Amino acid sequence: MDIKELRTFQTIVAEGTFTRAAEKLHYAQSTITNHIKRLEKELGIQLFERGWDAKLTESGKIYAKEVDSLIHHWQSLKEKATNLKQEEVGNLYIGVTEMLTKQVLPDTIKFFNQVKPKIGCQITINHSNALAKSLLTDGLLDIVCCGEPTDMKGLQFLPLYQEEISLIVCADHPLLKLANLTLADSLSYIFVTGGPDCLYRLQLDRELASYRTEPVCHSLNQISAIPTMIQATNFVGVVLKSTSLPANIKRLNLILKNHQLPIGLLQRKQDPPLSQTKMLFRDYLEKAINNHNQLSL
Repeated sequence: MDIKELRTFQTIVAEGTFTRAAEKLHYAQSTITNHIKRLEKELGIQLFERGWDAKLTESGKIYAKEVDSLIHHWQSLKEKATNLKQEEVGNLYIGVTEMLTKQVLPDTIKFFNQVKPKIGCQITINHSNALAKSLLTDGLLDIVCCGEPTDMKGLQFLPLYQEEISLIVCADHPLLKLANLTLADSLSYIFVTGGPDCLYRLQLDRELASYRTEPVCHSLNQISAIPTMIQATNFVGVVLKSTSLPANIKRLNLILKNHQLPIGLLQRKQDPPLSQTKMLFRDYLEKAINNHNQLSL
């Protein structure tokens, strides 16, 4: 059974004559007639009484009640087939923060591409607030894993784990020799942090605001570059616990009051349920995060 034959039958019933149906569908009338003959032959029933008017037989009347649902079902199957094809090829657009690029993201893509080898992963690396803005305004990102943005309007956040903020210095730094070290002891040194829009920088700023004096701050958008700057100076670096450190860089035995940063999946509230491919990538991402956290314990 051809979908064209079904649409021809549907149009004849709606227009009332073969001639008007031919005009509506931009077919020759002989084409309309042939469509109906083939359909009647396949069904084994006569749909129209012979004559100038498109008068339905009793069998035709029954079939006419079903043709709309048949066409809808046919179209639905076609769309599903198209979607299945799209699920095997194309691109997936991923947004992550820098902390996830060292091990979590490579492990995720490695296992994902073993199952979906023809799907490319287009990665955007940025701080959480920028990823949230991009997700909300242009909707081009399929999966976003980051910290919980400061503005959650129109967004949903599913926390997966807690990242920690830590302070680092070079191995011969005077602060390492102090017993009962406090944040106040470090304020006379220059701080090196992530950019002013980074969530952990915003948390640090809130804590520093309670002191009468605040340190001078240098900022780097690339957090992984902070340890390199710390190696050659007596600055105090502010990084995340997942940041790799050279052997000559040490963490200070100092815990901020608000030192934890939730990391999770971000999506728009009005987004439809994830497709199978997006869900698969998200599952691998969660597994990679869990494995990485277990190895870090």
